[in-house]
Amino acid sequence: MKKIIRFFDKLEDKVRGSLSHVPIPYSIIGGVLVVLFWRGVWHTADILMAKGGIFGFIFYEPIQVVITTVGLLITGLAVSVFIGDRIIISGLRHEKKTEERTKELIEEEEVSLIGVRNEIRALRKYIETLKNQ
Repeated sequence: MKKIIRFFDKLEDKVRGSLSHVPIPYSIIGGVLVVLFWRGVWHTADILMAKGGIFGFIFYEPIQVVITTVGLLITGLAVSVFIGDRIIISGLRHEKKTEERTKELIEEEEVSLIGVRNEIRALRKYIETLKNQ
């Protein structure tokens, strides 16, 4: 089982790495796949609703909206799915969209974060030495 998971993990890394260089085709492929996925979910719900019983009740549209809304809110996915964490954070920081940022800016940010991490480590060591005295 681990070999299968590892294979698909490596395959996903390669495909994602290749497609990330061509964002427009990547977004079209992704969009089509997402729509087809949800189409399958929709048709499955229709099949379960047609069977009646508890499935018919759960998949009755007004009840389904309430159940899924509560589920999305409880799991914390409502904001993430409909807005996205990166969009909220970039808006709060008044940043450009990630797509607009150049590779150089991203690399500079990584270097800056490494510097901050090193400073925090140095402060921790200093605090430990003060505690030991």
